[in-house]
Amino acid sequence: MSMRKWWAVAAIVCLLLASVAGCVGNKEPGAGTAPAELKGAITVVGSTALQPLIEEAAKRFMAKNPGVQITVQGGGSGTGLSQVSQGACDIGASDIFAEEKSGIDASALKDHKICVQAFALVVNPDVKGVDNLTKKQIQDIFTGKITNWKEVGGPDLKIAVINRPQGSGTRATFIKRVMDGKEPIKGVAESDSSGTIHKMVSETPGAISYLGVGYLDNKVKALKIDGAAPTEEDISEGKYPFWSYGHLYTKGEPKPVVKAFIDYILSNEFQQGPVKEMHYFPITSMKVEYKP
Repeated sequence: MSMRKWWAVAAIVCLLLASVAGCVGNKEPGAGTAPAELKGAITVVGSTALQPLIEEAAKRFMAKNPGVQITVQGGGSGTGLSQVSQGACDIGASDIFAEEKSGIDASALKDHKICVQAFALVVNPDVKGVDNLTKKQIQDIFTGKITNWKEVGGPDLKIAVINRPQGSGTRATFIKRVMDGKEPIKGVAESDSSGTIHKMVSETPGAISYLGVGYLDNKVKALKIDGAAPTEEDISEGKYPFWSYGHLYTKGEPKPVVKAFIDYILSNEFQQGPVKEMHYFPITSMKVEYKP
């Protein structure tokens, strides 16, 4: 065989080998393959203060992942922690640490902190002349020692306390962070639904209660506490006391589809978008830390 023919054959063999290698082992990352489609169902139960944020996350996540179905239910933080502990839901949404809820084995749950949420003391707009209360005044109102708004600089109007029931994470945060452990009176009404609390305060003369700041509008009036407001600045500097972490609890390590959903909520896209837009605060923004 002449040298020219030998080189021609060698070149053809090399081309064939390169072609085979390219088909088998030298693909670019991701070339010719598509990421596995997420599929499955996720049930979230718990905090009504967190519910609007989780519903927004679910809507966006399902739009990106048509094979996933997410159901979001309220019921309160206590219900969320109980349900996830029993394996009755995939995620328990809570305003409080699992360690703060009696009857819950916190060691069996994994905590995923997703945001910081501020709560506001709110009154009916007819409570004129009152824009700020001290913690002592709040404690006296919610324990029944102060019963008329004129006692704190407001109108001659009876105070109508609207409270949260036992098992509410927002109530537990209020008692711990504002009431300094003092138990509030039952009041004229009680509800664990933030939407219902908002409606009752807006429609009841002299009413006072508390809500997540995402529920604030011109139908209720938010009050400062000791001169501090429920803002990211006042909270991060330790001036405003009424706030908590937003927790998503799973029973042990979450299954892949649940982990993907939680990772999406923790993504920069969601933290800097809906979290801020809906008046929660990104989990990374706090300069102070709160432990159970």
